[in-house]
Amino acid sequence: MHISVQSSRTILFEMLRSYTALAHTRNLSEAVEMLGSTRQTVRRHIGTLEEIRGEKLFEMRNRQYCLTEAGLRSLKEAESILARGEAWLAGGLADSDGLPLVRDAGEDGPALFAQQHRVSRLWVDQSPLLQCGLRCWANANAAIESDELAMIRPYLVVYRRHGQGWLCVEIGEKSSYASWFGWAWAKSNVGRTVQEMPAGAGYARFISQAYQSVFEGHSVRLDHMHTEMPRERDGPCVPVSFQRLLLGCTFPDGEFALALLVDRTYKLTIAGVGEERIRTMPESLLMAFEPNSIEAQE
Repeated sequence: MHISVQSSRTILFEMLRSYTALAHTRNLSEAVEMLGSTRQTVRRHIGTLEEIRGEKLFEMRNRQYCLTEAGLRSLKEAESILARGEAWLAGGLADSDGLPLVRDAGEDGPALFAQQHRVSRLWVDQSPLLQCGLRCWANANAAIESDELAMIRPYLVVYRRHGQGWLCVEIGEKSSYASWFGWAWAKSNVGRTVQEMPAGAGYARFISQAYQSVFEGHSVRLDHMHTEMPRERDGPCVPVSFQRLLLGCTFPDGEFALALLVDRTYKLTIAGVGEERIRTMPESLLMAFEPNSIEAQE
């Protein structure tokens, strides 16, 4: 079977939907039902992708469609392309000065507004917590267990790679996560993946893409974000505004560690999002940090 490059490009999204649906269900009938498609169409999409890429994405094991090594490598990238494409078509994804900008009014879930900034922005907005975090990270040579990180370690949330996703392995008792959700609920989320944590599916997709970008570059990333999250299990969503610093680190065994440092603040710049929306977060939820003392108030 020969598929022209031009015709394959016109159905790229449909092929990627078939690929990701089959990857998650591992069952052709379930994928067909999920997509509202036909068995023949899904098989054709998978075959076309495999032909174009020159590698097998699936193999049959115990009557299930299992991803090959190449399929596993490609899945997150395919999901990212789909998510970004759908957000762009809905008018919710753009860029500002070459960096990602997300504006999702929340028709299918909590609203999410986010803009990535260059790290030098930290010295414009003057966030003592994030400034201290960046200095500590640099002095620690990105080693997560370094004594240089001791001052900010209680404020960190730490993730480890888990398959193609991210597993929470530590939540600091003074972190924004702990003070927002409460220590007991926050602590219970250690050992859960990003998708299982209580921030919502749309937020999980966005942060997974951000985490992947830091992982690929073993780098640092700064985002300004406004969204809505519950503060208690099954509770109502509450507006939250924050700056988030992602730090690419290393565990003692040499594996990649992702450290998340968040400062809840009104000092946000997100194109198209006004001060009025940013300030819908209650003032009592702002964070304060004294860089010259381990003691901090939240």
